[in-house]
Amino acid sequence: MSDATLDALYQEVILDHNRRPRNFHPMPAASCSADGKNPSCGDQLTIWVRVDGDQVAELSFQGVGCAISKASASLLTEAVKGKTRTEAIALYETMHRVLTGTETDAAVLKGLGPLRALSGVSKFPMRVKCASLAWHAFKAALDGAGTVSTESVAPTPAS
Repeated sequence: MSDATLDALYQEVILDHNRRPRNFHPMPAASCSADGKNPSCGDQLTIWVRVDGDQVAELSFQGVGCAISKASASLLTEAVKGKTRTEAIALYETMHRVLTGTETDAAVLKGLGPLRALSGVSKFPMRVKCASLAWHAFKAALDGAGTVSTESVAPTPAS
């Protein structure tokens, strides 16, 4: 596939997850949750996680934000469900590198499946915080932090 074809496909994945976000609802029986805020764009969300033993059994989110923010949260809920805590944290760390442009290994990117659609965000520094918000909120929920702001946790994009 050409780069143009892949870019179009990835753009469609993001638009689809923005229009029809997966797991977009509160979760009353959550084990943990966190609120995430991105003051630079106005994105706000809550992410709920239900952990069963060492496994992330279920995730959901709700909030308002731009298309990138909502699509990233939707993709996260699908990608992390069923993973162990260790696998979920490893994916969080990989996505952190992808979103900031420090992960460029083609095999790693290919292995991300639909999450690869977010890899282009690193080219737009103002959107890195939008795409990373849900990921930081997810990690904050697992860590019991309760609230996270991209102003205090968002990484600097790669030059």
